[in-house]
Amino acid sequence: MSDQAGTKESNESNDREKILAALGGTRGLIDSGVPSILFLLIFNFGHHLHQALYASVGLSVVFTLYRLFKRESLQHALSGLFGIAICALFAGRSGKASAFYLPSIYKNIAFLALYGATNLLRVPLLGLIIGPVIGENLEWRKNVARRKAYTNAGWLWVGMFALRVAIQYPLYKANKLNALGVANFFLGYPLYLLVLWGSWQILRRVPTVKQVEDKSKE
Repeated sequence: MSDQAGTKESNESNDREKILAALGGTRGLIDSGVPSILFLLIFNFGHHLHQALYASVGLSVVFTLYRLFKRESLQHALSGLFGIAICALFAGRSGKASAFYLPSIYKNIAFLALYGATNLLRVPLLGLIIGPVIGENLEWRKNVARRKAYTNAGWLWVGMFALRVAIQYPLYKANKLNALGVANFFLGYPLYLLVLWGSWQILRRVPTVKQVEDKSKE
């Protein structure tokens, strides 16, 4: 009995780590979040837009080189570098520091629409991302309980993206740079981790398709 409990706990731990990695992971948060914080700090210190942009992009490059040197996955570092470069491009071309956060707002609008649409179509994006990672592939679509779990968890992500847009866009329109930067931070790290934790709590309560299949073979 204890062996079965240990195996279940080990499987849950493995799935949790795989899900975290698939949805960005702590490294992804660092690679994309810290350069944004540096941008805000340097701009406030000297009010030199281009210096702040160079610093944020430079730090993102350092993160990427560090991952390369450590022979770690470059996926999140490169996506973070690309994201920071796009933000810098928007701000540099417009001459407005607040435009640095505009790509993030656009991204949240796109993900809000994507998560919401796939949930309504009963093909939740969360399942399409996580299923192959933890070995369910797309078999979860044939399991009503599992599909519902992915859908319910997906609504948490819809809520997160909607909240971000509802708060960040008015701040951008009002050109409230510091408020926008602070909102970007708290609606980034803390909210993401809260939604990730909530999603895991929903998904872990429903056996995966592979677990159901393993039991049927016993």
